[in-house]
Amino acid sequence: MKVLKFGGSSVGSAEGLSQVKKVVGACTEDAIVVVSALGGITDQLLQTARTAAAGDDGYAASLAEMVARHYGLADTVVLKENLPSVREQIGRLLDELSNIFKGVYLIKDLSPKTTDAIVSYGERLSSVIVCGALPGAVRYDARRFVKTKPYFGRHIVDFASTEELIRETFRQMPHTVVVPGFIASDLASGDATNLGRGGSDYTAAILASTLDAAMLEIWTDVDGFMTADPKVINNAYVIERLSYVEAMELCNFGAKVIYPPTIFPAYHKNIPIVIRNTFNLDSPGTFISREHVKDPSRAIKGISSINDTCLITIQGLGMVGVIGVNYRIFKTLAKSGISVFFVSQAASENTTSIGVRNADAAVAVEVLSAEFAQEIAMGEINRIKQEPNLATIAIVGENMKHTPGIAGRLFGTLGRNGINVIACAQGASETNISFVVSLESLRKSLNVIHDSFFLSDYQVLNIFIAGVGLVGSNLLEQIRLQQQTLMKNNSLQIRVVGATNSRRFVVNRDGLDLTTYKQELEHSRNESSPERFRDEILRMNIFNSVFVDCTASAEVAGIYKDLLEHNVSVVAANKIAASSSYERYAELKSIARKRGVKFLFETNVGAGLPIINTISDLINSGDRIIKIEAVVSGTLNFIFNEMSATVPMSRAIRMAQEAGYAEPDPRVDLSGTDVIRKLVILSREAGYRVEQADVKKELFIPEKYFEGSVEEFWRRIPEVDADFEQRRRRLEAAGLRWRFVACMENGRTEVSLREVDSESPFYHLAGSNNVILLTTERYKEYPMQIKGYGAGASVTAAGVFADIISIANIR
Repeated sequence: MKVLKFGGSSVGSAEGLSQVKKVVGACTEDAIVVVSALGGITDQLLQTARTAAAGDDGYAASLAEMVARHYGLADTVVLKENLPSVREQIGRLLDELSNIFKGVYLIKDLSPKTTDAIVSYGERLSSVIVCGALPGAVRYDARRFVKTKPYFGRHIVDFASTEELIRETFRQMPHTVVVPGFIASDLASGDATNLGRGGSDYTAAILASTLDAAMLEIWTDVDGFMTADPKVINNAYVIERLSYVEAMELCNFGAKVIYPPTIFPAYHKNIPIVIRNTFNLDSPGTFISREHVKDPSRAIKGISSINDTCLITIQGLGMVGVIGVNYRIFKTLAKSGISVFFVSQAASENTTSIGVRNADAAVAVEVLSAEFAQEIAMGEINRIKQEPNLATIAIVGENMKHTPGIAGRLFGTLGRNGINVIACAQGASETNISFVVSLESLRKSLNVIHDSFFLSDYQVLNIFIAGVGLVGSNLLEQIRLQQQTLMKNNSLQIRVVGATNSRRFVVNRDGLDLTTYKQELEHSRNESSPERFRDEILRMNIFNSVFVDCTASAEVAGIYKDLLEHNVSVVAANKIAASSSYERYAELKSIARKRGVKFLFETNVGAGLPIINTISDLINSGDRIIKIEAVVSGTLNFIFNEMSATVPMSRAIRMAQEAGYAEPDPRVDLSGTDVIRKLVILSREAGYRVEQADVKKELFIPEKYFEGSVEEFWRRIPEVDADFEQRRRRLEAAGLRWRFVACMENGRTEVSLREVDSESPFYHLAGSNNVILLTTERYKEYPMQIKGYGAGASVTAAGVFADIISIANIR
């Protein structure tokens, strides 16, 4: 024999009842079918009762709506031969209900006893309909055998009488029995009572336990227990197996799959519980038993949360060492019918924090203040504090037992994402770590935990990109082409959730379509500025966020600090921040380090070449950089390599811009500003305090050409062609070449145009290639050499992409 419980969504429609008939019809063994009220009816009964008690005759319309719904459903699903009897039973029950409502309306009073009677009609009506829809089914009224007694304003089951009556009632049961869940009767008076919200699950569990059922099936409208709330976590999935302990912990902390007390009767008799979806019969659901399934790859089974938390704190030095304080706290709350679902106490005993529902907070503070009035008056205990509108999160799993580092990993992950933990608690059983955060941090917390503890199939990075020009658009295309490979081979999902140009921005928490983002930007109504884009990033508060700057804008660089302070990593192709004042550079690096996020700018020097990472590795391993010599302007290198008898200086500059090597204003390259920035960045990364003003510079184009507009520059620059051609011929005859070299030696820096011979490592640089020589204490006689493409949108984008990948730490 097995017990099957069907919830309100399962029995509340013709479609649902059609599925119920399939499930019950497939049972070869005897079955007890426990049913809830039709979906939404219990709430409607309560609201109608309150309307009637207020003397509002609008209750009649609500009653008529319920009458029509029950008759309509019965006419649709009840077997033809059973329909007359079912309609007669429904009519009698609805007449009784109508008379009760009328009485409430006339005397304008709604007592707890009357309320219990009213809500009982939901299950009484639904069980009549379900019984009439199932061939050969017999209906047993739960009030005959589920008995309760009063306890602190609630009804609790009297198990001694209930179990005896159940065994007697079901001694010889037919093949299919339908039982209304939730409802019961008082042991002493026989008045209608109930088992509280979710009580139908409890009814089913009590029956299964008492009658030693082979299985308890809970049929609902979800596939089973999920690893997290699927409304928050897009890739949450069904947990196939849970232990009783794991299921209980998840239920206690907000997983509304089954009513928490349901589990204990089944656990007591070791009766497996299966959670199934009435509307998805192909899903196997979640199987709950005593068996603990070990999975070394997943330390936790699931995450549960309560988004309706008020934290009440009782604090005072007068609590230290005093016996009975906690007894008084919980006794006082119990007398007032207030449930506590979270407790955290300081080891010194001077602080106890408890989590209650927001609706219970005011009463809890009032009764606790009264209980400790004398201590508060004497200053031994502070005024009781309440923090409403918080959220409680619990990570659950028996695999957490004796596994070191779980809590450290949890809180480290939350900290790196800027999530402040207000209070926390861990039981000695090690199956649950629960903590309280602000309500605004709930979504982000759930996502980052789901991601961090490998409950997700993929680790996710959420990318916001500023600048979708040459470098930015190349980067997005590279991400698009590589997304599936990274997911398949590295379990990494890179999701671009925001993009901005100088005029508009677009955001999408689920990710932009990288084939249509340009059109989305073009038609977006979101006017853009660095500050507006920053504010939108912070407002969205997405976990594992990375801001990517593919602009050359000082204004965009100006928002890095705010982003880092809010735990958003920054990847910059933009050189401005890292080459600005040393104080600002050091501040950004310090913030990133303290917040546990990344500030990466590998492409600031050498595009995609691993220069900054190499310097960092040398320094961190104990080496010291003595000297840096570098040709790091792919633009200038391209210009000097292209100049010839037929390509004058001015034409070579134009070709560099057309090839995408030059900055939008080529004077940034020609003035040496770009090289100076790069040298400053390399020197700082090598451990030297250097400012741009410290760099000695020898320029090769007269100062006057850097004055005025870009248009004036292009008009006047051909004036230098003749002089450069004459010098170029002399250089060619001598077997020399021009290279614009940056040099740092023991903290002294300079940039200059040098004439190099064929013995120089700079001589054979082709196109826009860069070369960097690092002389260190370990590499003295033969400097380390890094050489390769140093400019171009695709290689720069690749370098930015590499920085993004490094944040995911998948290497």
